[in-house]
Amino acid sequence: MKITVFGAGYVGLVSGACLSDMGNHVLCLDVDPHKVNELQQGRLTLHEPGLLEVVQRNASAGRLEFTTDLDRAVAHATLVFIALPTPPAEDGSADLQHVLAAAKEIGRRMTDYKVIIDKSTVPVGTADQVRALIAAELAERGMVLDFSVVSNPEFLKEGAAVQDFARPDRVVVGLADGDERAEMLLRSLYAPFVRNRDRLLVMSLRSAELTKYAANAMLATRISFMNEMAALAEALGADIEAVRGGIGSDPRIGTHFLYAGAGYGGSCFPKDIQALAHSAASVGLPGRLLAAVEAVNAEQKQVLARKIVATYGEDLNGRSFALWGLAFKPETDDMRGAPSRVLIAELLRRGARVQAYDPVATQTAIAALTEDLGAAVLNQGVRFARSAMDALEGADALVVVTEWKEFRAPDFEAMSRALRDRRVFDGRNLYEPALARHFGLEVQAIGRGAAATVIKASTGAS
Repeated sequence: MKITVFGAGYVGLVSGACLSDMGNHVLCLDVDPHKVNELQQGRLTLHEPGLLEVVQRNASAGRLEFTTDLDRAVAHATLVFIALPTPPAEDGSADLQHVLAAAKEIGRRMTDYKVIIDKSTVPVGTADQVRALIAAELAERGMVLDFSVVSNPEFLKEGAAVQDFARPDRVVVGLADGDERAEMLLRSLYAPFVRNRDRLLVMSLRSAELTKYAANAMLATRISFMNEMAALAEALGADIEAVRGGIGSDPRIGTHFLYAGAGYGGSCFPKDIQALAHSAASVGLPGRLLAAVEAVNAEQKQVLARKIVATYGEDLNGRSFALWGLAFKPETDDMRGAPSRVLIAELLRRGARVQAYDPVATQTAIAALTEDLGAAVLNQGVRFARSAMDALEGADALVVVTEWKEFRAPDFEAMSRALRDRRVFDGRNLYEPALARHFGLEVQAIGRGAAATVIKASTGAS
């Protein structure tokens, strides 16, 4: 099949590359000439494991191309994906300007039947807006053309997006009633990805649009719930890791997304919670649970700073903290909504210095933190280390913010020698406090009251 993808960002590039890997001829359109030039040269402007190989393989085979030419992009394909950003507007709603602008451009140029597929995360009712805009553009041109609008939301996890697309848990397709032609084309398109079991779920357009938001809201709710339970566990002397095992063994609950930590970030959960809450308010519903999820997460991003202040006091002048992990999650360089940004800003505000290390996110972190703090503050207060151990040299304590694999089994003896105070603030509960204590390290984790009690007892502290 011939496919056009509007947008060569995260969703568009992964979708286009994976679709071309099944033999389709995919043309990715982007308005950023620098990004298009980089992709044409076989270079990525984002980090996603396995994606570069897929892009280069299919570009070399002529199945994946990149362009800034709107006329060429619309003329190329019957299936036209819109995979453009929907950032939060000032009122928390999803900003649809890019999606709706793409719909207009398609309507201005199409000359035959097309299926316009919303891949972006969009509020309920967006497909109706897309349809109306295309119809209006066709009427302006005096043309009568048949076309379909489909909602096909993405469910990609950053850091595992290529695998998620190639082996999907489900493929959600929202269609207008009786649109058999579009359904046939979408079933054919996704058939290679669901061969061992049909995972394609067909539903109404509005149901598909809501499914994406509901899925992200559920996952975010589980994270915030566990973070609230972690605070309670810490206060009551319980261990959230033991609690997690106890509730996760119930098949009605399951084990996924039950990890306490320093709060969620990224581009999806924060903006999607806000957009869904805005949608609820627009129809007169309070969205109380959504508001609570967002509030708990905002509070959780302060948890590491609070632990540090409780240990060292309000004034951190003269203190230096090693920080492991900058990206909002492992296997990505994405700094959007990253808890590290909140923590670094708070440490610098209190006079501390930061020695930060991340395996891949250093450059995106520099850009994000410059935006947050200004170049002068960043240059004066933050050193970006070459390695995890380099970050420890001369630091009073270590703060673990992102659970990269290389942080999971460190050399505790070397850590103990390098850190002046032999303290670790473990924001992802990677380390057993009792084990670390054998190497002279004091670990303060999230919600591990019982584990902390063991350490105090072993040192004779009251």
